[in-house]
Amino acid sequence: MPPPPSLIPFTKLNSLFPPTRTPLSLSLSLTHNTANSNSIIITVVIVRIISDTMHSSAEDDSDNPATTAGAEWTFTARNHAPSSDPCWEAIERGGGTLGLGDLRFVQRVGSGDIGSVYLVELKGSNGCLFAAKVMDKKELVARNKDTRAKVEREILQAVDHPFLPTLYASLDSPRWSCLLTEFCPGGDLHVLRQRQPDKRFHHAAVRFYASEVVVALEYLHMMGIIYRDLKPENVLIRSDGHVMLTDFDLSLKGDDTTSTAQIVFDQDPPSNTCSNDHSKNQCALAMSSCMLPNCIVPSVPCFHPKRGRSKRSSRCGSVEIVAEPIEIRSTSFVGTHEYLAPEVISGEGHGNAVDWWTLGVFIFELFYGMTPFKGVEHELTLANIVARALEFPKEPMIPGAARDLISQLLVKDSTMRLGSTMGALAIKHHPFFNGVNWALLRCATPPYIPASDKCKELVRLYNCTTNTIDFY
Repeated sequence: MPPPPSLIPFTKLNSLFPPTRTPLSLSLSLTHNTANSNSIIITVVIVRIISDTMHSSAEDDSDNPATTAGAEWTFTARNHAPSSDPCWEAIERGGGTLGLGDLRFVQRVGSGDIGSVYLVELKGSNGCLFAAKVMDKKELVARNKDTRAKVEREILQAVDHPFLPTLYASLDSPRWSCLLTEFCPGGDLHVLRQRQPDKRFHHAAVRFYASEVVVALEYLHMMGIIYRDLKPENVLIRSDGHVMLTDFDLSLKGDDTTSTAQIVFDQDPPSNTCSNDHSKNQCALAMSSCMLPNCIVPSVPCFHPKRGRSKRSSRCGSVEIVAEPIEIRSTSFVGTHEYLAPEVISGEGHGNAVDWWTLGVFIFELFYGMTPFKGVEHELTLANIVARALEFPKEPMIPGAARDLISQLLVKDSTMRLGSTMGALAIKHHPFFNGVNWALLRCATPPYIPASDKCKELVRLYNCTTNTIDFY
């Protein structure tokens, strides 16, 4: 009989969680892992105390027409301003208050269902650029979209992650609402894919972008948020070549402030091998992985064993955070047709597993330049998603591990889908991601880095004035 698993001292639990300005309350329960007698699972109930700024933002919005009768704009700064950020410092130098009159609109860079996005420059900042999502509040109410706008703002105020947007400010007037976030000069993955040979990415690029998306989704799920709108158009490329997920108006945010995570400590991890069997991938807990979604790891050598390391290092156990499942469900029919999961179409109710379905479609499209179930019209696309078996084109030839990952993500039964039980942990352990150093993703060299002078060129070429954009 194997020896009993080692317990993690309670005094070391703090090292498992990153520093945060959001207070946390923890309650613990211990259970043995039936799949591995030499491991222990600590179930952690994480109670996030929502900050005052999140609650007050909704209250300020509802009272806005009355409270701003004598003033044109109200300004709410983000509650976790990034350190050493020149754009944030530029806002502070201006007195810490902001209105749309302080912004010079350069170019419209996109539009969506609830608003338009503009490249804007902060006046007097020597080229400090932002993306401004401007929404007509009256139109939102008339189209019953105001709740979606409120959810997006609350999510942006809450998240703090390297692959998610930095919200600098939320601006409100009686008519307009504006979210000021960072500008990504690299455009989106859909446009970038169109520029590739044969309009598709090679294996290394797909793995790079998919791994960063996985980590971003893992963080959102731990925060009690289901993204529900993953597609190449919503994955932007920052100035350093890393990704940023955008557009959260379709996201589902749990009303309950409690989510459940599991800390899995495996003292005697299995060898670094995988099979194509779904159950083995769900239970494999020993390969290299971020302990937490934001890639904070106390000791990289313990979590990334390599050849030639000492025996002492190789005996280090594996500590993992499992952030799923999120116990929130929805029957809403939302998303992009080609990316909808079968359970969304059937209306049977869906949870966090929809994000892993969309990840499978996302990876398929990056490899093949098309989505797997697209029909000649929307109705046929939906029928294909529900009933048609997954088929892979003969060209291009992609690695077997990539085909296997896509197949496990595009399982129509959401309860059997890769990630439905063990979340991102099972996905990160898949052989497709072998060699990915999850703890140091931000140190990896991106396949594409935007030209450093691209922003300045945009400002020079598209010098539209606020007179042509009436936001007052």
